[in-house]
Amino acid sequence: MLTTEQNERLTRVGPGTPGGELMRRYWHVVATSQEISERPTKAVRLLNEDLVLYRDRAGTLGLIDRLCAHRRVDLSYGIPEEHGLRCMYHGWVYDETGQCTEQPFEETVHPDGRFREKVKMQGYPVEELGGLIWAYLGDAPAPLLPRWDLLVRDDLVRNVGTTIIPCNWLQCMENSMDPVHTEWLHAYLTQYLRDGKGEDVPRATDRRYAVQRHEKIGFSSFPHGLYKHRLLAGQSDENDDWRTGHPVIFPTILRNTGGVVGGGTFQIRVPIDDTHTWHLLYRAVGAPEETPLEDRMNVTAYELPLFDDQGEYRLDITLVQDFMAWATQGSIADRTKEMLGISDEGIIMFRQLLDEQMSIVERRGEPMNVFRYAEANERLDVGAEQTQFQALPNQGSGMPLLSRR
Repeated sequence: MLTTEQNERLTRVGPGTPGGELMRRYWHVVATSQEISERPTKAVRLLNEDLVLYRDRAGTLGLIDRLCAHRRVDLSYGIPEEHGLRCMYHGWVYDETGQCTEQPFEETVHPDGRFREKVKMQGYPVEELGGLIWAYLGDAPAPLLPRWDLLVRDDLVRNVGTTIIPCNWLQCMENSMDPVHTEWLHAYLTQYLRDGKGEDVPRATDRRYAVQRHEKIGFSSFPHGLYKHRLLAGQSDENDDWRTGHPVIFPTILRNTGGVVGGGTFQIRVPIDDTHTWHLLYRAVGAPEETPLEDRMNVTAYELPLFDDQGEYRLDITLVQDFMAWATQGSIADRTKEMLGISDEGIIMFRQLLDEQMSIVERRGEPMNVFRYAEANERLDVGAEQTQFQALPNQGSGMPLLSRR
């Protein structure tokens, strides 16, 4: 149980808040490369700030204030030029730093005027990696964009499913430090739903949905975050889910093998604002040898549905079961009323780590996973368990299957 003040400290991400200042030390995903290729502007809300992402005709990415400095119109409807983004209202142009570089009528009337030099909006660094576009909203100089293994390996093919979850980001991350929920939310609930539909569940062979009790759970720290470990009934201590476990890469990524061959998954949780999270399921599968390099580096994006046609959660999709559990705690969970038990040790550890890293930033230090030197950032490999259950065709994943052809 937390106090109201503690809950506010851990959850709020706006400018000037402890959580907001911590989160501004990290790079966050603001778009998929596919999105910005299909339309070169995108309205972005990140860490309670309203911005516009664009790619100009020269290929330069920019992330600047959403509203034009002139008459405050929405620049996500702007026009990318050879260099910069032109406001569609009166033609003012802004470069990737937010600097106004052109004011057509003003310059016609006053050819020698320097008014545009006085007009500068906020602009943030943007980089593209792994089929995703990342932004940094913190103080200069920006750290290096972390090159996590699944983002940079050239022996994989990838796709990414995205969903906006109507809740605070911390609810998503706490779920990743909760091993026991899988036994009930995914296995037991799935059986219940299938039984209700009269479906024949082959419990003896369909181990993905068989209810297996947790014999013990454990948690450990490592340089990039925390691991959770589980041992199910009938397994030995040599089981990789216990010996290695699932890593949580601080502050917003869960890494596991995800039922794929030769690769794994990232679940990336992006704090849009205090009450909304953009969830990305980044899935990387070992590529057949004949796959062209261009196909390996392209990332297919799709929207992972949250609700069905009746407005009910798609509980036939395993990940949406998680989404439902996070969102129904409320837009910001009231942790002053919770009753934590022994199984919640990992959640407590994550909260402690989060508070510790906030304190480091408050002391003007650099938190974990901030990289400044290229030689330490060439490729960041994080070990994960070898999956126990392979995903079954059209079951549980809620995403297009990438087959080995």
